[in-house]
Formats: sequence, C-alpha cells, structure tokens
Amino acid sequence: MADSDECLFCGIIAGTIPSERVYEDDMVYAFKDINPKAKVHVLIVPRKHYRDVAALAKNDPALLAHIVETAQGIADKAFHGAYRLIFNTGRDAGQSVFHVHAHVLTGETMDE
Repeated sequence: MADSDECLFCGIIAGTIPSERVYEDDMVYAFKDINPKAKVHVLIVPRKHYRDVAALAKNDPALLAHIVETAQGIADKAFHGAYRLIFNTGRDAGQSVFHVHAHVLTGETMDE
C-alpha cells in the first residue's frame, strides 16, 4: 500500500485535491468524473487503498459488494436504476490511477 502516499484518489478522499462529491460514507467516496463518458459518470473509490479490483476482491470482498450497492444507489437516483459498472485493471486495460475505482455510467440509454 505504499502507492497511497502519492495517490491522486487518496488526495481526493482526504480533501486535499478538489472533486465534485456525489456520495460518501465511512467505506467509499464517490465523485463526478472530470472527463465524463456518459450523461452521468461517477467514480466510486474505497477509502482504503487497493491497487486494483483483483486486490480488492481478494482482500475485502465485502467492500467490493458495498461499491456495487453504492453504484446501484447512484443509478437509482440518476436514471431509474439502470447503469454500467466498469473496473479498468492494469495499464493495458486503461487503468491510469492505481487506486481501485469503479466507473458508474448512467443517466441515459447506452448502446451495447
């Protein structure tokens, strides 16, 4: 977890880097993506630093389930409950910040 010392998302969670908060609780922080790919594009990040979703699933499956529940709650408020949930895992898959984060895309009907 040494990555957390210079992690962009750890800074956002700590409040030292600005973000547009959508939701937070004691386990996760959710905020609007600065480069949205849908009408509503929210990132959900766990407060505890894990490199990617595989590490999160291995070490804290309950937290992973909580992220999914949080995504559902965001979609329920933004767009009758329908949403796309994406985890990019690894640089070659498009992960650019190595603190696990879920992309919640909703707010409009999306193509496959």
